[in-house]
Amino acid sequence: MLNFRRKVLSLGIILMLAITAMLTGCGNSQERSANTAPAANQEQTKPASKKLVVYAALNEDDIVQIQKKFKEDKGIDIEFLRFGAGEASARLLAEKASPKADIFVGGSVEFHDPLAKEGILEKYTSPNAKDIDKVFSDPNGYWQGWYMGVLGIVINNDRFKKELEPKGVSMPKTWDDLLNPAYKGLFVTSNPATAGGAYIFVSNQLFRLGEEKGWEYLKKLHANVHHYTPGAVDPISLVATGEFVAGMSWAHDILKTAKQGYPISVIIPEQTAFEIGGVSIIKGGPNTENAKVFVDWLLTKPVGEMNTKLSNRYSVRKDVAPPEGMPKLEELKLVQYDREAAMKNKAEVIKKFSEMIGQK
Repeated sequence: MLNFRRKVLSLGIILMLAITAMLTGCGNSQERSANTAPAANQEQTKPASKKLVVYAALNEDDIVQIQKKFKEDKGIDIEFLRFGAGEASARLLAEKASPKADIFVGGSVEFHDPLAKEGILEKYTSPNAKDIDKVFSDPNGYWQGWYMGVLGIVINNDRFKKELEPKGVSMPKTWDDLLNPAYKGLFVTSNPATAGGAYIFVSNQLFRLGEEKGWEYLKKLHANVHHYTPGAVDPISLVATGEFVAGMSWAHDILKTAKQGYPISVIIPEQTAFEIGGVSIIKGGPNTENAKVFVDWLLTKPVGEMNTKLSNRYSVRKDVAPPEGMPKLEELKLVQYDREAAMKNKAEVIKKFSEMIGQK
């Protein structure tokens, strides 16, 4: 009888321990569910970013219209800072360890490519790039061309007729015409250390004339230059307002200012150079997914047409007509521009140019 009672007591203890273990297990399971559920819900309800930070080597009215249209189409706000292409590159290099921007847009691809080599750009190939000639795309996938521009001469018609025509000077037709001593102190251009257009202009002369004669040309032209501006478009306003008679800049920007009623003309010389305007994504930027949306959007036909109408630039898309008032691409006589060599030799060329004009 005693043994029987002991067995019952033992079975009761075992049963109580089993029930306690089951209840404890259920409690832990419920606690784990309570702890993990909010995290899952939080992940599901985390709001997507509606912001994009852009460093723009573009005219202010161009980037403002892009900002407005992108907001309308994609619901994403653009915060932008404007720089010359060289200044933007320098800032991105300085911010490499802690990127502040998502997109670098505008400026020639000669300024984007070195950033890729420094590990600053994010590799991305837009699905819309399939509609664009491969010459406008980085084969390594770090930058994408979205417009094209050609270099030209801007002339203030009023001052030219008043001051140079009486001296027997004809309207310039070639780059060599700018070496005329009559332009001394009346000509303004930009600095290749800070302006993408200026670097392309320097390379233009080296490819057009060869290394030795090209540097001779640049030295002779320097004698006529009043000063070098930070941005490639800066000379246009200085000539448009009559501060100078002539300048060098992008033909599309000159035409755009002329359409605003300023007394200026645009001349596209033979053997002129062209740029591929670039866009690239900054590696480690705060809004990388939005940056990809922006690149895709920028390469669409409607945006190409908007940019051509707004800026007079050529679109890289074949289904976008050339800018009104600009010649067709096939009518232009372009220099044989070796873009790979220009990018490879950039640091050396800028150093030599800066020494030539007395800057370090």
